[in-house]
Amino acid sequence: MATKVFMEALSPTMEEGRLVKWLKNEGDAVKSGETLAEVETDKAIMELVARGDGVLRKRLIAEGETAPVGALAGVIAAADENIDALVAGAGTPAPAAAAPAPEKVVANAQETAGASSVPKSVEESQGESSTPPQDKVVGGPPAPAPSGAPQTAPAAQGDIRSSPLARRLASERGLDLHAVQGSGPNGRIIKRDIEAAAAAGPAAPKAAGAASAPSAPAIPRDGDFHDEPLTNIRKIIAKRLGESIGPIPTFYLTAELDLSRVMEMRGAMKELGDEFKVSVNDVLLKAIAVALSQHPEVNAHWLGDKIRYHNRVHLGMAVATDDGLIVPVIWDADKKRMSEISRESKELAKRARERKLRPEEFTGSTFSVSNLGMFGIDQFTAIINPPEAAIIAIGTSEDKLVVVNGEAVVRNRVRLTMSCDHRIIDGAVGAKFLQTLRRLVENPLMLVY
Repeated sequence: MATKVFMEALSPTMEEGRLVKWLKNEGDAVKSGETLAEVETDKAIMELVARGDGVLRKRLIAEGETAPVGALAGVIAAADENIDALVAGAGTPAPAAAAPAPEKVVANAQETAGASSVPKSVEESQGESSTPPQDKVVGGPPAPAPSGAPQTAPAAQGDIRSSPLARRLASERGLDLHAVQGSGPNGRIIKRDIEAAAAAGPAAPKAAGAASAPSAPAIPRDGDFHDEPLTNIRKIIAKRLGESIGPIPTFYLTAELDLSRVMEMRGAMKELGDEFKVSVNDVLLKAIAVALSQHPEVNAHWLGDKIRYHNRVHLGMAVATDDGLIVPVIWDADKKRMSEISRESKELAKRARERKLRPEEFTGSTFSVSNLGMFGIDQFTAIINPPEAAIIAIGTSEDKLVVVNGEAVVRNRVRLTMSCDHRIIDGAVGAKFLQTLRRLVENPLMLVY
């Protein structure tokens, strides 16, 4: 019995996928659960796995080609089975599952300052799918999607053929896959290759700060211009931006906060050991989360016919990658210690740049934060991510000469700008929130009680 290989919805917001690499050739034997291909979704590179046993008889989507969710990507069947009828119908996408009600749709935003979504349980965000999985067929429509979570594929290093286990082991051992010789089928790097490379000695270290910011894209300089096809991430960024800056009536509130006591606290914490070391951004994330817990009128979503006020604070933080912005989510950030936020934010940022985030790690934010201070930007405005009510943009911190109690003194200061959806937040409401945030930041011991 033949098994259709569909372009599956591998993330909650995926509408189409780009087939990055086939890991099985036509004629290869396939077992259920084996990885067939790597697919670029709107957020990450995921694995497309086989849903049946047999032989990969036909690959219907070429490497580098983009296809909508539900499109037929290939056919698994017995070596002597006639698949002409299945191949002939490849142009018709499989019917998608019914769309969820508007208030349950994960509307994950991608834009200049970050992404947002209507929060849902981890189980829902893992299991939601808008297209059927590969289904064993003799004819007729595919079966409905299962509730199991999609597997996340670690991002491949470049276009190197490698198994998921090999990539994980290479990441754990600090190996560059470019320097490893593959001994698997078609030169694919497998577990024994990683073990051999690790035994031979460590890979050359990366340059300091290499992971702190995305590298500039390599744009050819030949001719008058160069056209580059949009990646799936860039497509979703453009789509979500159009849903934000035009329709949303936005106003902006800027406040300059004194970080002197934050700097003193950080110095004292550092003396206690590296496990207590936190950055200014970690302190600000904690302060914003606590302020949101005290102002649920700001921790809200616009849902068209109603406003949803959240009792939990799931903080999205914008991370720049080579392919665009993605916003991992720190769940229940107001309840976590600064040291926990520090460890989690670093790990999420690292996984975001490596495109290894699971769907539940980049959906469900109730409020987002964007920080460009590390680039020396004094102040900027971020674009609200629908359906969120607001977003905070953090500039650089610097020493400034200010007047305190009639005397000129030097203080470390930072500027924050909050973009507010006027349909949810009035000026006074936003101002009161920033007052609370100022009190927490300028008296940071309130964050460690």
